[in-house]
Amino acid sequence: MKNAIKISVLGLLLLLSSLLSAQTKQLNLDELISNRKLYATSLSNLQWMDESGNYTWVANNKLVKANIKTEKKDTILDLDAINKGLKHLDEKDSKRFPSISWIDNSNFTFTYNNKIFNFDILKKEVVQLNRYPEKAENIDVEPKTFNIAYTIENNLYISYRGTDIAVTEDKEKGIVNGQSVHRNEFGIKKGSFWSPKGNLLAFYRMDETMVTDYPLVDITTREAELKSIKYPMAGMKSHHVTVGVFDPILQKTVFLKTGEPAEQYLTNISWSPDEKYIFIAALNRDQNHLKINKYDVASGEFIATLFEEKNEKYVEPEHGLYFLKSNPNQFLWLSERDGYNHIYLYNIDGSLVKQLTKGNWIVKEIEAFDAKGNKVFISATKESPLDNDIYVVDIKTSAIKLITATKGTHYAIIDKGGNNIIDNYSNTETARKIVIENSDGKVLREVFEDKNPVKDYKLGETNIFTIKAKDGTDLYCRMIKPADFDASKKYPVIVYVYGGPHAQLVTNSWLGGANLFFNYLAQQGYIVFTMDNRGSANRGFAFESAIHRNVGTIEVADQMEGVAYLKSLPYVDANRLGVDGWSYGGFMTISMKLKNPGVFKVATAGGPVIDWKWYEVMYGERYMDTPEQNPEGYKNASLLNYVDKLEGKLLIIQGGVDNTVVPQHSSSFLKKCIDLGKQVDYFIYPTHEHNVSGIDRTHLYRKIYEYYKQNL
Repeated sequence: MKNAIKISVLGLLLLLSSLLSAQTKQLNLDELISNRKLYATSLSNLQWMDESGNYTWVANNKLVKANIKTEKKDTILDLDAINKGLKHLDEKDSKRFPSISWIDNSNFTFTYNNKIFNFDILKKEVVQLNRYPEKAENIDVEPKTFNIAYTIENNLYISYRGTDIAVTEDKEKGIVNGQSVHRNEFGIKKGSFWSPKGNLLAFYRMDETMVTDYPLVDITTREAELKSIKYPMAGMKSHHVTVGVFDPILQKTVFLKTGEPAEQYLTNISWSPDEKYIFIAALNRDQNHLKINKYDVASGEFIATLFEEKNEKYVEPEHGLYFLKSNPNQFLWLSERDGYNHIYLYNIDGSLVKQLTKGNWIVKEIEAFDAKGNKVFISATKESPLDNDIYVVDIKTSAIKLITATKGTHYAIIDKGGNNIIDNYSNTETARKIVIENSDGKVLREVFEDKNPVKDYKLGETNIFTIKAKDGTDLYCRMIKPADFDASKKYPVIVYVYGGPHAQLVTNSWLGGANLFFNYLAQQGYIVFTMDNRGSANRGFAFESAIHRNVGTIEVADQMEGVAYLKSLPYVDANRLGVDGWSYGGFMTISMKLKNPGVFKVATAGGPVIDWKWYEVMYGERYMDTPEQNPEGYKNASLLNYVDKLEGKLLIIQGGVDNTVVPQHSSSFLKKCIDLGKQVDYFIYPTHEHNVSGIDRTHLYRKIYEYYKQNL
């Protein structure tokens, strides 16, 4: 027994020695982009095969099948089988197993070389279903008929039963068909919408001819070329949108009579299950009055407004109507009308049946229905604003049940019957874990885990905690400390900030929602601090809309509460504070530095909004109204009015062809600095838009790090 203890102790010492020696690697800036092993892995193309508990994924160019009732895994087929089928169609070999979608348990579809194919597992046969031109963009495949909508330049086409049909033939470049409109606001992600049975196609037509051209310059040609974009700035002319419905059989388009004013937002297009009606969430330009309008598909006639929503600040529709499987005369609607995003059950005539969910938490998404349509699966923040959990709600009783019992950020793939859920999640302890649960929340099988891809690296401790805003609101914070943190020493701090709507930086996910660049900075001896102030997402309407008409005020005040907390810590060097952010975070970075002179020694701001009158209509007017309606708010928010307070070091980074926060913002700031004799550093990424992506991101990371190294 004594010998056993000695061996056990020796083994423990060896294990500890191994762990200590393993956790010595330092992150390298070059590998933050190139080394995928630093990031959590998963199972590629993981999905349900059928309702029998079979699921599949792709590994090593092979399609693997498993079942919830057994640990057995079977290889269904490999890439050679795909290529043999392609060869019979005179297609070139694929070098990697394609992404697939199951039709039934013996057939799946995949896209290759601008063609859609079906693979029959039993026959080991590939059949071409449809194809689209090489120049096609905005590809939209109808999942039943496999007809394809696509755009070439500004016109919309469909590949219908193998024949290309021009839906639109507009010659004017300012007319755009079949593409996302309203600058991707209001949950709009595409511009074409197949009907439920695949018989008809609704699409957006956007007239931008009245919108001012904004000049961007392409420097990659022998002589630089002007590449103008349509950019409607706050308070200026906006585009006009209409909705057409195309019948491929008749080859005829009917436009819905959406009426005046032309400057309105037509959002969240929804089809009725019988394909007879289209519903549009129509929002006025002031964005404070929403109407759910019903239109007749055959004639385009307006039928009725089902209901309306008003708010003195704004109404922001981001989801369409979800018709019930069990009753096509009822639908679910997501609304923030009670202060939190919740589900409401309506009859098709617009009469409210009931509010289905309620409480001081938000429903993020409606994920799926069960087979009968009596229950709905949702993702929501009921347990904590830091988490994203999956729940099932009984539509009849409103009873809600938590499925994902493990705390964290969960994403679900729900089978067609609503019986089983593939739960892919992470939290601060686990980089990735995939389990299968039934609709009662019972874990049936653990499928995959990547606990810690950076286990060999010496990273500092990450903590998530709250501090109070001046009004007592809890604000979530994240702090990353240096790896060899010593509380008796003084450390410089870099505050990373975003602070605007639709973003939440601090979450119960891997690394607390941080990225490895922040951990790299911590390895270099910096404390990296982040806080989600009022104005950021997933805390309810009052929290997010607190910035209305006065951006850069409450958010800055909240962030300064975070700075006060930092200064109270004995290990923080209050004379060496930096602040960094991009886009809204760039606006916040410069706001915090200029409105609190002497606090931040160094600041780095990417793609910053400088004056909101140069930002686009949809987002800008939602939070600020127009410059004419809110002159004082625009004046207070304009960073040009605080340039005289600039001291210390400020680096502004700008994408040369930024079509989101156009270069006029930062250029105007430079001009004001010159006028006032203020020194500022400036760096352009000439070929990048609103952010720096790809391999050039390594250059960006090094630019930011070196700036703090030299100046903080």
